Amino acid sequence: MWVMLALCSAFFLGIYDVFKKRSLNGNAVLPVLFLSVFISSVIFVPVLLLSRFNPAAAEAAEIYVPEVDAQTHFFIFLKAILVLSSWACGFFALKHLPVTIFAPIRATQPVWTIMGALLIFGEQLSAMQVLGIAITLISFFRFSTAGHSENIYWKNNVWLWLIIAATLLGACSGLYDKHMLRIFDRMAVQVYSTMYQAAFMFVVLMLVWWPTHKKTTPFQWRWTIVGISVFLTIADYVYYRALSQPDSLISVVSTIRRSGAVISFLYGAFFLHEKNLRTKGIYLLGVLIGVSLLVIK
Repeated sequence: MWVMLALCSAFFLGIYDVFKKRSLNGNAVLPVLFLSVFISSVIFVPVLLLSRFNPAAAEAAEIYVPEVDAQTHFFIFLKAILVLSSWACGFFALKHLPVTIFAPIRATQPVWTIMGALLIFGEQLSAMQVLGIAITLISFFRFSTAGHSENIYWKNNVWLWLIIAATLLGACSGLYDKHMLRIFDRMAVQVYSTMYQAAFMFVVLMLVWWPTHKKTTPFQWRWTIVGISVFLTIADYVYYRALSQPDSLISVVSTIRRSGAVISFLYGAFFLHEKNLRTKGIYLLGVLIGVSLLVIK
């Protein structure tokens, strides 16, 4: 059951990446990020109201959000900051990088999650898993050469380093999710963290972007921003359901979830007509082979 949920999450996450690319192209990053999390928080307002005034109906629909204590709110707030940090790095990187480079690098996140699970949770890796990690890492670093024809180099491209930071922070978030869902309710984690993200991003928007917004890239409202919120909300909902299963494995869930990069890669290839697709496709295939070995095991 949790494997199917992880596959559904991967599908919706791939569509989410497409909407991100369309929303960020030539647009101001911070307002897009704020509005996407704000709309997500608005989506959860009816869920919170239903949980308070008709908890039986909310439980029947599997969307009940329990009240939590101050300590739980603190841990959820930490998750919100961690996720926002990853998103901010990822949004800036996606705006300035071809999606056919961004998506495969982002897809290596499960490798770092597995390494964290090995160190933190004491998971043991088989020979096949070690091979899968090795293939994925080699493919990941080969993307540095795939971008040379587009004047994208590791040494002088801050956007490549930002996507690396986003990927590592995302891996940390996945490990933290697994730890939290052992203790806290999955709906409480998703709903309250979204609320905190919206509030925190509003402060960042007012302090960082608004004072200089007339001198930087102008913001343009696009309906694709709503798509970011809707598809991320769905992707996270099924992701938390998968991760809350007692027998679920964060290494496998994270690996399957990031395979949604295939969708955004295909979008960049067929709709944006990005360059050097054959070479990138080979390295993407390497990434998929690597993560497939992990899933098979």
